[in-house]
Amino acid sequence: MAVPLLSERDIDFLLYELLDTQALTQRPRYAEHDREVFAGALATARAIATDCFAPHYQKADAHEPTFDGERVHLLEETRQAWDAFAQAGFLAAHHDAEDGGLQLPEVVLRACMAYFNAANVATTAYSFLTIGAANLIKSFASDELRERFLPAMLDGRCSGTMALTEPGQGSALGDLRSSARVAADGSFRLFGQKMFISGGDHDLTENIVHMVLARIEGAPAGVKGISLFLVPKWLGEQRNDVALAGLLHKMGHRNTTSTVLSFGERDGAIGYLVGEANQGLNYMFQMMNEARIGVALAAASLGYQSFNHALAYARERPQGRLPGNKDPLQPQVRIIEHADVRRMLLQQKVYAEGSLALCLYASSLAEDAHTAPSSPQRHAAAELLDLLTPMVKSWPSRYATQASDLGIQVLGGAGYTREYPLEQLYRDNRLNPIHEGTEGIQAIDLLGRKLGPRGGDGYRLFIERVRADLLRAAANGRCISLAKQLDVALSTLEEVTHSLQLQVAKDAGAGLSNASAYLDLFGRVLVGWLWLRMAMIAGQALEDGTHGSDADFYQGKLQAARYFMDWELAGLAGTARLLLDGNRVSLDMHDAWY
Repeated sequence: MAVPLLSERDIDFLLYELLDTQALTQRPRYAEHDREVFAGALATARAIATDCFAPHYQKADAHEPTFDGERVHLLEETRQAWDAFAQAGFLAAHHDAEDGGLQLPEVVLRACMAYFNAANVATTAYSFLTIGAANLIKSFASDELRERFLPAMLDGRCSGTMALTEPGQGSALGDLRSSARVAADGSFRLFGQKMFISGGDHDLTENIVHMVLARIEGAPAGVKGISLFLVPKWLGEQRNDVALAGLLHKMGHRNTTSTVLSFGERDGAIGYLVGEANQGLNYMFQMMNEARIGVALAAASLGYQSFNHALAYARERPQGRLPGNKDPLQPQVRIIEHADVRRMLLQQKVYAEGSLALCLYASSLAEDAHTAPSSPQRHAAAELLDLLTPMVKSWPSRYATQASDLGIQVLGGAGYTREYPLEQLYRDNRLNPIHEGTEGIQAIDLLGRKLGPRGGDGYRLFIERVRADLLRAAANGRCISLAKQLDVALSTLEEVTHSLQLQVAKDAGAGLSNASAYLDLFGRVLVGWLWLRMAMIAGQALEDGTHGSDADFYQGKLQAARYFMDWELAGLAGTARLLLDGNRVSLDMHDAWY
């Protein structure tokens, strides 16, 4: 049963109909590109993902990396996949041509990454982290550090990590204890331990660059005293004072080494200050925010792959008869003919396709923030992306994981066996609601910081853009009812947002206690907006007389949008009531009562 990684038709729809990616070729940076160039990059990604990443997906899960006390061992297929990815130029794809890059738009690169994630998310993690670390070095490191490390990272000789979490501190980075001491030559010696460092040690590359947060001796306490350091595993032929204390064993992502790293067991790990002292967390937010979108994209890709497997199985598996047929001599029907299976598949479709649309939309905003023609356009894109990032990270992480869970349910008993990949897809996806900040962290960031007492430019821009599309939808006969439902949901969001801003201003602890429920409410309105936009495109295409398989594709988009508005927005009223009332049932729970 051949199952596609994603849907080529849907990728084209998202890139060229929803996001108008072809218009990027009018910008000076992409003037020498065209749609054929973008299609070539996507085809190459799909081919490498299919040939080099997908074949060892289940094998690597069963034979995870090992550490013999000296070095880490991975499957040889992992190295082959890394080499194929690097040789095709994807590590440098979005960098300037003069730096050896392909000068590929951010949104096209992320669409390419979706194929790799769908094929083998754990193997893809090494390149995903390296791309982020290289971006960080390019943005903030000195010319000397860039010249020394970037070329090797862009051609695949060196990989990268982000080293934030410590054994005693997770998301509370202001309390980290890793320290840095300046040396006579201007470099630093780092001491401390980091854990859950993905890709922290392996044998895929000649060197590994760790982007490490630490506090210079004498620096202020809290987040204002954190600096960023570049700490290589190797210094020429000499091993730096960075030791692998051990590998951690997770329920998913097993082919990504999850490490505990000790810095400075001897004389201190040699590291180099990136940018200015005490500005490290500000710099690291670039990689963290990129990673949040990347984690969401991984979740969306896994949810999409789960949907594809469940759909293929449901179309082939015969079982039972429809409720009106009591004749045991009649042949069994395929399970896709059962209403409840179609419900689960439609729910998967809504979650998977909505998640991918959200991630690529966020990537288009990241692109516009850098290359949009005017300064106001770039500012607007950056403000909107900053506001929406918590939902971009959290919504696919929650709902694409539910798509994986539903896939197991569609397969029934078979879904729980390792003969099918659904159970692994779910285990791999379950990490994403935790990766790069839990839902609670994203919720507090949204309500406590980004909206603040009154809300910022990003919030106003979001409301304006949704309102504009609601007016446009009123002229699209197939979308009038969808627009009315989203209009109600948007008004609910505005009312709840205003109320919670007042609650937070009055009592931050109480006002933020239900922030995760607000994050989910906002996320559903956001994705509902994207489904309305997709429905308008589909409705117009059908009005224009589209027929054949394309007509089926557009009808599927419309039906999915109807499902979203009818079912996924249905629970907002109850949640809104609790938020408007400042419900305290969780806040007032006592430790002893558990």
